[in-house]
Amino acid sequence: MRFLLLLTLSSLAFAERLSLEKMGDLVRLADPQISPDSKYIAAVVSRANFEENRYDAQLVLVDTATKAQRVLVRDRRGLSSPRWSPDGKRLAFLAQIDGKSQVLALTMEFGGGEAFPLTNAPKPVQQFAWSPDGARIAYVIEDEAAKVTGPERHNKSFEIGDNDFLVTTQPMPSHLWITETTVFKGKRLTSGSWTLPKSMPPSSPSSPVNWSPDGKSIIFVKVATPYTGDADQSTIQVIDVATGTMRALTGRPKGESQPVISPDGRWVSYWYPRDGNSKNVNEINVTPFTGGEGRTVTGPLDRNVMRAIWTSDSKAMIVSSNDGTGVGVWLQPVDGPARRFDLGRVVPSAPFWLDASLAPDGTLAFTAATPTRPAELYTAKVTGKPERLTDFNGSFEALELGKTESIQWIGADGFKQDGVITYPPGFEASKKYPLVLYIHGGPRSASKEAFGRAQLFASRGWVVFEPNYRGSDNLGNAFQAAIWNDAGAGPGRDVMSGVEVLKKRGWVDETRMAPTGWSYGGYMTTWLLGNYPNVWRAAVAGAAVTSWMDQYNLGDANVRRGASIGGSPYTDAKRMQSAAEQSPIYYATQIKAPTLILSDTGDYRVPITQSYELYHALRDRGIATQFIGYPVYGHSPTDPVHSRDVDRRWIAWLEKYFSGEAGQPVTSGSN
Repeated sequence: MRFLLLLTLSSLAFAERLSLEKMGDLVRLADPQISPDSKYIAAVVSRANFEENRYDAQLVLVDTATKAQRVLVRDRRGLSSPRWSPDGKRLAFLAQIDGKSQVLALTMEFGGGEAFPLTNAPKPVQQFAWSPDGARIAYVIEDEAAKVTGPERHNKSFEIGDNDFLVTTQPMPSHLWITETTVFKGKRLTSGSWTLPKSMPPSSPSSPVNWSPDGKSIIFVKVATPYTGDADQSTIQVIDVATGTMRALTGRPKGESQPVISPDGRWVSYWYPRDGNSKNVNEINVTPFTGGEGRTVTGPLDRNVMRAIWTSDSKAMIVSSNDGTGVGVWLQPVDGPARRFDLGRVVPSAPFWLDASLAPDGTLAFTAATPTRPAELYTAKVTGKPERLTDFNGSFEALELGKTESIQWIGADGFKQDGVITYPPGFEASKKYPLVLYIHGGPRSASKEAFGRAQLFASRGWVVFEPNYRGSDNLGNAFQAAIWNDAGAGPGRDVMSGVEVLKKRGWVDETRMAPTGWSYGGYMTTWLLGNYPNVWRAAVAGAAVTSWMDQYNLGDANVRRGASIGGSPYTDAKRMQSAAEQSPIYYATQIKAPTLILSDTGDYRVPITQSYELYHALRDRGIATQFIGYPVYGHSPTDPVHSRDVDRRWIAWLEKYFSGEAGQPVTSGSN
């Protein structure tokens, strides 16, 4: 017994900690699709390929009874979006053919075999949906630009509208097409200068097209223009497949998205902000398929609900939202109170919507993480506990990881607040530790008790605090809406109130504290640096919003940003001043802490111009800074090499200043 105890202690002493190299082993799971008979789940499984700087994806089939796995598709670029045919005999997915995303399918009744194409679209397919009888596919592609000959073929001028500053060609609309699964030819169903919605990550997927159960109609979302700033001008439409006749479902002028028809064809659920105000939580509304404004069914939940999946009896939906420091999943009847799934410490993947599918028998398939394990594949029913089906990331649980816990407190202005603390391995409350604030973006998002970057930081011997500030979508409408016209000061007080709570616990080294974050987390970082300048030892600002005017003028949301201050800053001098005072760059002359700045050169969400402003504001005043640009398109690097570089530089910057280098010796709390 004594020998076993010594062996156990010895094993713990030499347990491996989480490292950048180990993070490269993380396996990603996405889009779990459960078969109609509940026997199988198809999911996209991706692994980092650092040599080629890409993620190699496979389409994997998992047996829900035995947990056995089989790779259905490998070595296909652009692999995504598996979808079962209604009878379960075929499995379609998106993948590239000659560089363009097309719909391909496998014949599952014969074991899968070789995939064959269902579309030959001239532009990449953005999304698709099976018809109820499985005989047709509806899909969405972008229109081709008009062909021009003669000297004018060199004329590349185009009209600027409410688009981001990176656009270099005329934005083209996307439209609905249809094809029979036995005929390799598409037929256009819609046309015009308006468009179906396009997803600009990070965001929820584009509103899916839906067939009516009789196969006679398709429901979709119509957006007034293809300019991204006009994306809120969205209405739900129903089109007759035979005649092409369209009708509006509710008659509302804007703000509708994500319609889903109930299996019996009676109802349509859809997303709509409370009272039609974009500052409020998103609610699931229900209206008859015949039309009408309908009513909210998730109002009593008082959460920012971001998914609705109908049950087979059409009496209820599976809905989900961030909830506290987890993700809530409920069975929400069309009439009556919601019933919550008991998921324990399992946190479903819900980046802007729940990554899940539902079988007719009520089995929910979803991806989820725990504090000590990255995402795996799970199933659950409302009456039972979640069951894990895969072990792709089991090696992470063998590491010496830090303890994670939630914390609640009454913060600034009387708000009930929460956040997540991740302690370093071997934490001892009698010692002093550096405190890293890892602030989430959004702001309509939340920090949760799930495996992530916080564990990587904690492995360096730091305590990591992830606060949920007002504007977060996990604590109800009042908390979320409180950020309206108060983008920085109120959230700043929220974060600092959490820091004060931690300082009272006695283990925070107040000489080594650093705010860090990406996107709105970068906004909060730079706000805290300028408004609480004597607190911080160092900082990391990734894709930081520093100027609301740049956001309004140059980002992909552009004019929609005006809603946060009551309207256009150009139509009211007070709003212009308010936009300035809510911009962290307004306070940049007060920043003292050495700051690492990170940004993509092709960031359409938070233009890199704002990082340039911050860089010069610090450099011109002699504040230690370094500005790293990533020559990639998007809001953050998505390839493995640059993603790892972000983490490497983030850690190295904090280590440099926490260690007392650069003429700033640590005077207390060394551990």
